[in-house]
Parts: sequence; C-alpha cells; structure tokens
Amino acid sequence: MKALIVIDYTVDFVTGRLPCGQPAIDIERKIAALTEQFAANGDFVAMAVDLHEEQDAYHPEHRLFPPHNIRGTEGRRLYGRLNDVFEANRERIYWMDKTRYSAFCGTDLELKLRERGITDIHLVGVCTDICVLHTAVDAYNLGFAITVHRKAVASFNQAGHEWALQHFEQVLGAAVL
Repeated sequence: MKALIVIDYTVDFVTGRLPCGQPAIDIERKIAALTEQFAANGDFVAMAVDLHEEQDAYHPEHRLFPPHNIRGTEGRRLYGRLNDVFEANRERIYWMDKTRYSAFCGTDLELKLRERGITDIHLVGVCTDICVLHTAVDAYNLGFAITVHRKAVASFNQAGHEWALQHFEQVLGAAVL
C-alpha cells in the first residue's frame, strides 16, 4: 500500500511571504497531477500544511524565517491547481496541520499510515531541503519506503535542493523519480 504526502504547497511558500518562487511555480502541474492520480486510485493522500500563529514568539522558526502560513490567512491556501484538486477530492484527501518541519512531528500521520497498512510513501512539495527532507528522515526512521518525485519538489535554495535529492538516495535509500 502506498500514500502521497503533499508538503507545504501553499501560497506563502510558492509566491507569498516565504516564496520558493519560480522553482515552486514550475512544479504546480506535476503536484496537481500526482495528487489527482493518487486520489483517483483510492490511495491515501495527505496534505501536510504548515501552521503558525500570529506573533508566536515561542515557535523556533520565528527567529529563522519571516512570518508565514499564519492561521486564517490567504498564505495558507493551497497554491494554484492543487487547491482545485483538493476541493474536487476533499472527501478523499486528509488535511493535516503541522507545526514543525516534519509532517510526522506532533501529528497523527504515522497512525493514519499504519492503520491503513501503508508501507510506501511518496513525497512532493516544498521545501526540498527543509520540510520534505525532515519528513523523509522521519519516514526512514519509522521504516517506511520512500519515493521522492524530483519534478514535484522545489526549494528557494538550489544548492540545498540538489544536496537533499542526493541525500534522499544515498543516505535514506529513497527512490528519486
């Protein structure tokens, strides 16, 4: 059994407050197509979406990045076609808020995967070298097989993006398609 985890593909991370810019815009069609495909096949699909509170001085990211993905803002909306795919498949896609880089940290993602007998996870989204990477490391440590879709991940740091793609393959044993 397999699942697709779509990580942080929101307005703020594509064109908004903390944008990956053109590299993230360029993966829009691929992310939407994969999400549609997995949902249509009846595979488990999770939208792992970064959530921050306005003026949260206790969150560790507040010293590292400008405010982004604030609850109730347009910045948390899924970007472009992905939002349309989500709306059309809402009953088949699991929305999950996350407050740390990894989609596993402080969420019920592992439980949702285990109760469905899922052993293989496919990762797409942003940022390749931050949230996608941390999710992949946790998935590896939890014993999941990992596939990262090269044409469906992006970062605002091209060197970090390339490093992470190599790390997925060489250190985590992931398939990078």
